[in-house]
Amino acid sequence: MPESSQLSHFDESGQATMVDVSGKQPARRTATASAFVELSEAVLAALPANPKGNPLEVARFAGIQAAKRTAELIPMCHPLALTHVDVRAEVVAGGVRITAAAATVGPTGVEMEALTAVAVAALTIYDMTKALDKGIVIRNVQLEAKSGGKSGDFVREKSGA
Repeated sequence: MPESSQLSHFDESGQATMVDVSGKQPARRTATASAFVELSEAVLAALPANPKGNPLEVARFAGIQAAKRTAELIPMCHPLALTHVDVRAEVVAGGVRITAAAATVGPTGVEMEALTAVAVAALTIYDMTKALDKGIVIRNVQLEAKSGGKSGDFVREKSGA
């Protein structure tokens, strides 16, 4: 087992490898992540009338689907039996805040699934609104919290902003 200061996805010779989690005990593991899609006031005002459908609802479904397919997108991720995925998209000042929660009972965590969910949901909002504005920015795709596993719990400290 590598020391905590070493990257786990590399072997002794520096080659990328999938971590063997077969010896780990299954445990309940959760993660939440967030992202922000910065939109102009014009795009925000047009959201309800989008001819492609409701971008927030389509993004929610896309995020859920993405979480379930994370192992197909990120080479060293383990396929996981997710027990829960929830994605929310909320219009706030300046854009849309996306949050995702993922859970499993297994030998490895669900951080990548939560992060993939918010990233794909954000890209979906971009796709559905890009006809109105090419200046859309996706910001702060980040892990907010995780629980379970050997590394313990993590909660992002809130900034003073």
